[in-house]
Amino acid sequence: MTVPLDEDEIESHKVALPEVRSGDLHQSFQIQALLAKIGITLGFKIWIPRTDRSRISELIQEKERESLLESLPPNNDIATLSTIEQIDVLWLRGRWIARAFEVEHTTAVYSGLLRMADLLALQPNMDIRLHIVAPDERREKVFREMQRPVFSLLERGPLSKSCTFVSYESVGLIGKMEHLAHMNDSILHEYEEAPESS
Repeated sequence: MTVPLDEDEIESHKVALPEVRSGDLHQSFQIQALLAKIGITLGFKIWIPRTDRSRISELIQEKERESLLESLPPNNDIATLSTIEQIDVLWLRGRWIARAFEVEHTTAVYSGLLRMADLLALQPNMDIRLHIVAPDERREKVFREMQRPVFSLLERGPLSKSCTFVSYESVGLIGKMEHLAHMNDSILHEYEEAPESS
């Protein structure tokens, strides 16, 4: 179950989102759309899962929809594609995934982290930046889940070294940046958070 975004919160984003037209539009879709818009502004092609694409398309401008991919580049096998296609937002340059985002509003954080771990396992030679995006109050839960033994014993090292937390507020702040189109995706480094080493 997710909570709809208040209209005041929608208006606070500089990367403008259209008005909410129905009461069933969820905040997680708003954040997915904002991540897509930020990625588009930074020059990436965007992947949104097929199940979410129509709702996200309604939240971005028509000209921006040209940057939404209909299919992922064919550089992966079927098993890899079926896993990667479920990730909430992917930013791609050419055929390569640069960043992956899982939006965890009220759903189990574990499932998003599992998709991230699968992505790393299926793309072992790729330097993909991974992010769990969630409300501030879920930060500690994300960090606890990230440090579970199953995610600490990965071949590439602990998931907590490859995956960071980005708050909804931080996504909103990035979206408001006046000169975002003149920046690159390293701007996320200023807003991402990692669990403290234990």
